[in-house]
Amino acid sequence: MSIFTGAGVALVTPTHADGSVNYEKMKELIEFQLANDTDALIICGTTGEASTMDDDSQIECVRYAKEVAAGRVPVIAGAGSNDTAHCIELAQGCEKAGADAVLLVTPYYNKATQKGLILHYTKIANSIKIPIILYNVPGRTGCNLAPNTVYELSKVENIVAVKEASGNLSQVAEITALCGPDFDIYSGNDDQILPILSLGGKGVISVLSNIAPKNTHDMVAKFMDGDITGAIKLQLDAIDLIASLFCEVNPIPVKAALNLMGYEVGSCRLPLCDMEEKNLERLRTSMKNYGLLK
Repeated sequence: MSIFTGAGVALVTPTHADGSVNYEKMKELIEFQLANDTDALIICGTTGEASTMDDDSQIECVRYAKEVAAGRVPVIAGAGSNDTAHCIELAQGCEKAGADAVLLVTPYYNKATQKGLILHYTKIANSIKIPIILYNVPGRTGCNLAPNTVYELSKVENIVAVKEASGNLSQVAEITALCGPDFDIYSGNDDQILPILSLGGKGVISVLSNIAPKNTHDMVAKFMDGDITGAIKLQLDAIDLIASLFCEVNPIPVKAALNLMGYEVGSCRLPLCDMEEKNLERLRTSMKNYGLLK
């Protein structure tokens, strides 16, 4: 049930001035991604501002992305929640909308125990047939998915991967050692793509891919093809740009970057707001140095 190898984009959700989804712009972004070899579309994750969307809008974004992608790449739906019953409803809705897989963040705020996490994910997995990618990002959720917990969950048939954004490479190594090569690991941090690939990772679920899809894809592809030197160069060339993309909380900077590139994706929904001017200038400079702006 492996879903993809390579670079999946954590796609922004473009919006009109009133905050509603701009589907015409979403199609433009998807076509831009596919023309630049992106390997998967992740819809309504953190970068897609799922936390400020209602379920109907989230599911409609998944359905629309699936229609536009038309089978060219997998469409993975963000469907996490801190309420297991709600998460089941959302995951089932995304499955009906055509999602090829769901990405499920650990329950935030509740601070569930490891036993609670096993029960949460197992119950969701038993409610759907499509594959599940676990999503560990303790800096946002206040909850770490321990390697032994990932191992226990890997025994569930349709829990097939983890997006690791803990920043803890020792933890990633332990997951690889415990779960083996049949359980997929994706980097959740753009500055750690190569380190995680070197520990057995299958790719990245990327913010950077929104603005540099070809280079992000090539970074993974070169590594997989044995061109380690070429892959390292692409990783290091992007380090300053990646830092600027996270100088304020994601997805504020990446939406600003796309707007600077002329894509007009709109602003983030409150409580996220537009960038501070000094940070916007830093982002603009990084994009110029990377070759994205003149």
